[in-house]
Amino acid sequence: MFSVRIHGRGGQGVVTAAELLAVAAFVEERYAQAFPSFGSERTGAPVAAFCRVDDRPIRSHEPVVAPDAILVADPTVMHQVDVLAGLRPDGYLLVNSAGSAPDFAQPGARLTLVPATELAMQHIGRPLPNAVLLGAFAALTGVVRLDSVCAAIRERFPARIAERNIAAATAAWHNVHNGLKVASDA
Repeated sequence: MFSVRIHGRGGQGVVTAAELLAVAAFVEERYAQAFPSFGSERTGAPVAAFCRVDDRPIRSHEPVVAPDAILVADPTVMHQVDVLAGLRPDGYLLVNSAGSAPDFAQPGARLTLVPATELAMQHIGRPLPNAVLLGAFAALTGVVRLDSVCAAIRERFPARIAERNIAAATAAWHNVHNGLKVASDA
């Protein structure tokens, strides 16, 4: 089983990202579950969402405490929440940032930075990093394929919105796949 925890702020599409990741796994005829965890339910408040993907039925329903990957939609939540808690020693840490790797160093973790907000603004016209992070996640981990992420986006959104999000996810996939903004074992 591959477990993912996604952190961000209300209004950034964190819950939607977990749901899209689960749908991408379903597209590949795999098992998945996605669910959120809210504190105060308001725009801008810290939010976490969870997703599990497996080739067998998933029986666990508790929050992900030892994730294989952590996606961070807004790095400022790292000052409010222990985002890195439980990350497996060889886990993936994918952070929405145009900054530098030392800012997010986590011993042993496979750290990747992707300028998700900038890519979202360029392709979507709004600062919504969720689809961008999923494209980067697909390239980084191979847990789901980019075409499955695109299919999940098409299923969820009207055509015009979907195509913009797909363009953003694809740009992020290329960004990570080509080794841009990647810092390994920072």
